[in-house]
Amino acid sequence: MRRLVPAFALALLTAAPVFAAGCGNTASGFDAWKGEFAKEARAAGVGDRGVNALMSARYSTKTINADRNQKGVKYSFDRFVKIRLGSLDSFANGARKRINQNKAFYDSLEKRFGVPAGIIVSIHGMETGYGRSMGTEPVINSILTVAYDCRRPQLFRPHAIAALKMVDQGMLSPTQKGAFHGELGHTQFLPGNAMRYGVDANGDGRVDFYNQSDALASTANFLRQKGWKKGQPYGPGTHNFRVLNEWNAATVYQQAISAAAERIHR
Repeated sequence: MRRLVPAFALALLTAAPVFAAGCGNTASGFDAWKGEFAKEARAAGVGDRGVNALMSARYSTKTINADRNQKGVKYSFDRFVKIRLGSLDSFANGARKRINQNKAFYDSLEKRFGVPAGIIVSIHGMETGYGRSMGTEPVINSILTVAYDCRRPQLFRPHAIAALKMVDQGMLSPTQKGAFHGELGHTQFLPGNAMRYGVDANGDGRVDFYNQSDALASTANFLRQKGWKKGQPYGPGTHNFRVLNEWNAATVYQQAISAAAERIHR
């Protein structure tokens, strides 16, 4: 089951531009639209590499099919947990092993950002199975397809510009694969948020969301920037639980993250 378009998709870049390029609901107008959007991309600061990636992009029918068939919000909590985690106990047991194998790293994230390991590992596990399934569709194809589609173009176009800038900066390969709405890396950031909240955790001078350390540190940074309070509870009804809404707007998703993390830290 592909996950829902996350709530942090709604955390658009500050002062998002008004886009003039049209939209379409079929592949027939996509190539013409790319030419229109390229002008806006140039005006927004996208360079040659990004524009070349734009002009080489292909309309993603898989993305449109996924966008029209999102089902996650329809599941009960128990059903959602079974599909995404198997069971809370088995997931928590595996998560504890992961944390213990690299405890110093998770401790450093909590010290720096205030977010406990259980929350980070729960998100990582739920999003991509700890990096085992980071998506099968090229990010550029996906994000440009939903940016072109008439359903929610103003939501996705700033992220499309950001993805092209990531290509310019060497943060993203034009053929790098991700999820069906352009989410990328270990914890499935949308490109605009990747640019805004990305952290170089391994000190190699670049932010790489396909590098686990960078991705998890960026996830912790996102939550901190959205108001996460260190040392505070994160169960339903708490301030930190509401911060999880910034990660994904589906209540059942927030409940699953919270419940899994609480089980991990027992």
